[in-house]
Amino acid sequence: MNFLRKVAITGTKGLVPRNGGTVALRHSSHFVYQPDAKPPVEGPTQKMNMFQAINQAMDLALEQNESALVFGEDVAFGGVFRCSMGLQKKYGKERVFNTPLCEQGIAGFAIGVANTGAQAIAEMQFADYIFPAFDQIVNEAAKYRYRSGNLYDCGSLTFRAPCGAVGHGACYHSQSPEAYFAHTPGLKVVVPRGPNKAKGLLLACVRDNDPCIVFEPKTLYRAAEEEVPIAAFESPIGQADVLRAGTDVTLVGWGTQIHVLQEVATMAKQQLDVSCEVIDLVSILPWDKETICNSVKKTGRVLIAHEAPLTNGFGAELAATIQEECFLHLESPVLRVTGWDTPFPHVFEPFYIPDKHRCLAGIRKLIDY
Repeated sequence: MNFLRKVAITGTKGLVPRNGGTVALRHSSHFVYQPDAKPPVEGPTQKMNMFQAINQAMDLALEQNESALVFGEDVAFGGVFRCSMGLQKKYGKERVFNTPLCEQGIAGFAIGVANTGAQAIAEMQFADYIFPAFDQIVNEAAKYRYRSGNLYDCGSLTFRAPCGAVGHGACYHSQSPEAYFAHTPGLKVVVPRGPNKAKGLLLACVRDNDPCIVFEPKTLYRAAEEEVPIAAFESPIGQADVLRAGTDVTLVGWGTQIHVLQEVATMAKQQLDVSCEVIDLVSILPWDKETICNSVKKTGRVLIAHEAPLTNGFGAELAATIQEECFLHLESPVLRVTGWDTPFPHVFEPFYIPDKHRCLAGIRKLIDY
């Protein structure tokens, strides 16, 4: 690639001096993190990144309930993302411990201890590796209450799983599998956008009466920093957050994608004079139909963006419901901007993810319809 080609792709800000010349750098982060405007509850706060907020949430869970357990692959020394760092030293090997490399076994054990009344926090090292545990989660955990006629349940069972694009993860460390589990009655599925949501959602899941999955966008573990309340608090499951009010287009996303959409909303206002309402869905199952539909009825246009592939991604469920509930209010068809229907690529990741440029082009399409 020649020098002018590098400039065209990266811009001059992507060029750095090296060995008497210039070299184009590839910026792996496709978003600019947007912290929450204020903490979710009153009281003392501490600046934390997302893995620190998750660590504190598990610390509080272990402190407040003697039955709480934290386990998974490598969690004893802190885990690959350091989320459980220091917990075994504080609470002992009987409450924070490693498991074999067997996701099916991790899930089966988690279901068993939760059924006895313990609070089980099980880590799947990557969401990509949760599939060997799929049968245990979908056919056992999700159905335990139903098939026993409410005599038994495995509530207080939480699976944590790092998910999503990270810049270099390729097909086995970048997937977003939320739609697989959203098809399962009996589960609850949430995706935090930053430290405050990660802490609040994790504590809400740990205390919930149904089994929960927290998909944690791994690229946010260190990129996301906020002032986080030190005390325990819960973020409601099933409630979306309107992060930015608007009148012309509704933008819906979750996890890392919400930061892309917030930047896109600013670009749309500056370049197109289009006012966008940005909504973080937060909870995949159950999801907040009322908030989404009320927004779409107001704006008449909606763009849904997620990293998972287009076909049967969770955006399809949103689109179908919006079409049913808001049809007479729509000024244009529901538009989805997503990952492509291919395995998640490595070197071609920048072309796969629904970045700000693809989303802005989608807004143009909605307005021009």
